[in-house]
Amino acid sequence: MRASAPNGFDLWEAVDGIRETFAAGIGRRGGPGDIRAAILVELLDGPKNGYEVIRAIEARTQGAWSPSAGTVYPNLQLLVDEKLASAKQTGERKVYALTDAGREAAEAAEAPEVGESARARAERNLALPKAGVALAQAAGQVAQHGTPEQTERAVAIIDEARRRLYAVLAED
Repeated sequence: MRASAPNGFDLWEAVDGIRETFAAGIGRRGGPGDIRAAILVELLDGPKNGYEVIRAIEARTQGAWSPSAGTVYPNLQLLVDEKLASAKQTGERKVYALTDAGREAAEAAEAPEVGESARARAERNLALPKAGVALAQAAGQVAQHGTPEQTERAVAIIDEARRRLYAVLAED
């Protein structure tokens, strides 16, 4: 059972809200090329079934991105259709492996492209969500354990940070 602070603040609700916001943002910015590149990179590490691909992407992004089966499986089939991967039925699951052309495509996805690899982009995209979660955790601690004066100062700090973040977006 979750406990809320006396003022009704629920830290877990705040963290969930931040996670949902960033998950939606990653999806919007990521686009279809990123899932394709991520799958290629994961298959470069060795053959995997679709579930293993999803878990590997989730692990590589430290939980910030967990693509849905509805995104991964069609992309795996597309890679097979394009002869970048092969599929072999093993029991109840299909195991996907890169072809030679697929290995080249995966290495290109990992190689610096316009100054940044898919892996570097994923790491960069994780920094802001991690900082947001850390901020929410700190705010939750102040809300639960701080004095009224500390809570008031924390609110002012967070409001100022929010304004400054929007100012960053307004820069040219």
